[in-house]
Amino acid sequence: MGAGSTPAAPGLVLIPRQGGPRLLGRTLLEHLGLGELPPTVSSVEALLAGAGFRRRAIHGSVWERDGRAVLAGEQALEDGARLLWTFPLDWDEASVRRHVRYLGMASHDLRGSLANVRSYAALLLNGRSPLEPKVKRGLETILRNADRSLAFAQDFFDASRADLGALACEPERQPLLPLLDAAVERQRAAATAANVALLLDVDPRAVVPEVSVDGARIQHAVESFIQYHLARAQAGEVIRLRVRTTPPQVRVEVRREGTPLSDEDATAVFQREERAFREKKLEDPLRVSLARQEVEVHGGGVGVETDRAGSTLFLTLAMAPPAELGPPASMQM
Repeated sequence: MGAGSTPAAPGLVLIPRQGGPRLLGRTLLEHLGLGELPPTVSSVEALLAGAGFRRRAIHGSVWERDGRAVLAGEQALEDGARLLWTFPLDWDEASVRRHVRYLGMASHDLRGSLANVRSYAALLLNGRSPLEPKVKRGLETILRNADRSLAFAQDFFDASRADLGALACEPERQPLLPLLDAAVERQRAAATAANVALLLDVDPRAVVPEVSVDGARIQHAVESFIQYHLARAQAGEVIRLRVRTTPPQVRVEVRREGTPLSDEDATAVFQREERAFREKKLEDPLRVSLARQEVEVHGGGVGVETDRAGSTLFLTLAMAPPAELGPPASMQM
């Protein structure tokens, strides 16, 4: 974008809980090169497919048609309605591939150096060599900071790839509950240290649907929501993970029961630059913003809800279609 140019505005269409879709201005039609909305608009997929666009295999939120490319997604609203959005992309395949390759080189060099530091610190802490308490504490600090820096570097380069529409994502059909359980277990030590109860609040009798997702991406997104709440939780508060199924979607909620977010904080949860400048730190704003990108690459959405009793960060994903059944045993050869 050149100096002095006007940033492109998103195209928007509202899908209310009842009634037909409502176009919010004509920007979306301009992005898609249409005179009017397709006859059936129930989802991002239906909208873009109806307009003749095809999803790029490399990134689930980027769609193209005849050299025109748009970023598209949806946002769940508090009243149950959904907001579909589009944003035009100046897509230069060669340039994007070059940038992605450059990011790969930078990631390899930076993370390789940090990994070496971590490895040597871990080697010295393996208990085979006696260490003075002061030296041991210093090595433990190096190890913690190396782990933190490695995680931040991974998030930074993943977010940079996502900005280019090139976030690696390999979906496969799988149950959702083990991903949530793994996210809780990875953050349990941090919750215990903060004296915060972290619970996977799912009825064992409930049927949690399967989803077609990149498990590592969705687990990272859920952990990011947990970490966001942990950074704001007071001792004695509770963070609960819940699942709500409203076919054809499943909604994962990460709720902190305690002092709710302010309206200003709730509005800015996923705005990484605004939060970074306001909070004077990068890690959590980047991590939560990447979580949004990771959900959107699956065609899902994220959101925030607050009430007097607490705050909820949530993500929505499409349920996997029913598994195809094989032929009856009597017909199998």
